[in-house]
Amino acid sequence: MKFPPHANRMHRFDPSMMALVFDYMRERSELAEAPIDGLGARQALEQALEGLIAREPKDPREVLGVYVDSLSGTILSADSPRYYAFIPSAPTEAATMFDMVVSSASLQGCSWLEAAGAVAAENQALRVLADLAGMPPESGGVFVSGGSAGNLSALVVARDKARQDRQARGIGPSRLKVVVSDQAHSSISSALNIVDLDALIIPTRDGRLDAESLQQRLSAADLSDVIAIVATAGTTNAGIIDDLEAAARWARDERWWFHVDAAYGGAGMLSPRIRHLYAGIEHADSIVMDPHKWWFAPYDCGALLYRNPRIAKAIHTQHASYLDVIHQDDVELNPSDLAYHLTRRARGLPLWFSLAVNGLDAYRDAVEYGIALAQYAAERIRQTEYLELLRDPVLSVVLFRRRGWQKADYDAWSRAMLQEQVAFVTPTSWQGEPVGRLVFMHPSTTPEMIDEVLAPLAAEPGSQTSR
Repeated sequence: MKFPPHANRMHRFDPSMMALVFDYMRERSELAEAPIDGLGARQALEQALEGLIAREPKDPREVLGVYVDSLSGTILSADSPRYYAFIPSAPTEAATMFDMVVSSASLQGCSWLEAAGAVAAENQALRVLADLAGMPPESGGVFVSGGSAGNLSALVVARDKARQDRQARGIGPSRLKVVVSDQAHSSISSALNIVDLDALIIPTRDGRLDAESLQQRLSAADLSDVIAIVATAGTTNAGIIDDLEAAARWARDERWWFHVDAAYGGAGMLSPRIRHLYAGIEHADSIVMDPHKWWFAPYDCGALLYRNPRIAKAIHTQHASYLDVIHQDDVELNPSDLAYHLTRRARGLPLWFSLAVNGLDAYRDAVEYGIALAQYAAERIRQTEYLELLRDPVLSVVLFRRRGWQKADYDAWSRAMLQEQVAFVTPTSWQGEPVGRLVFMHPSTTPEMIDEVLAPLAAEPGSQTSR
């Protein structure tokens, strides 16, 4: 048998390449403020990348140069203190650094057999989240890629458990339903489509799923095929926390699975000032929180928690001859047994490291700072003649209306702010109307930065500045 010569040339230690990449990472980390950067044109990107990958190797300096000069500036930095769109990300220095450790060692976290230390550390971080929510000591979970993966995995468990329970009671197969708010995250609708469940949608008056809206819709509905209810602790569009206590009561009385999507807002439980708004979350059968959002971890990191992880294990465990070895010890729960995945990186370790290094008080202060920024922005909007605050912010999302503006005006404002590198902002819609939206998470965002992004909105309608 003739082996190809130098087959391991890609895996040899290259000190010059390591120094090159580390120097770039250091320069990026040392920036006083991460740039927002901007948008990219397909043709220009294709030209920059043309011929870069070929049969022969390229000098790492050339390839990194293409990234720095042509690519990086077209990747919007979610960790910029001027990023106020979608849901930002602001990973801590400790989390970012330890993510490099996870990558440099190719740490995976599939099972206890392969990665006991990583799984144990991840479980410690998950315990912090579960304790914050008031879940019982036997609860547990797994880190997945994000809220979408977490919601899907939880609803698979809800569906299969309900099927088993209904079969045990002699109830025949039928189209099963899940109660959801009209403000539920888009990933809930997607997950229900994937798992072949129907949504029983609860209309809300002001975006909040509450006891009255549940009573009005459900008292007149056929609930015989309902198996679960989903509530949200921090809607993505407006930062609204549903009446979790009311949802929990319906779940308990009707024997439904109770799932809470707290992907964005779960970290708000760290704030003593608003912790009471989460009353009822302790009754959840499953909860999703995204550390790459308000828990200041790098992408991609979502936490999925189960009240009884053994139920999830019985449903999600993959069976194959080559996997028997990782299931011989039934005492420990493998991360690969608690969601629809098998292979996974130890994505929870950067959060674990940062929690231990910084302490929970630092996390509390950072979350409360984001809430304070939203309150500051809300007050500035109230004081501005041509702006209208649509609702008092609960978490760190601010919705507002600019008098006389249509969607094109909000879009123009968004483009101008990005072009001038003042901020990255994107409009949304509220009750069918285009509106402005700001989200604050980064502890390095200042009130002065907020004033900068609101200043162009203060001009008289019809003036050049307002167009």
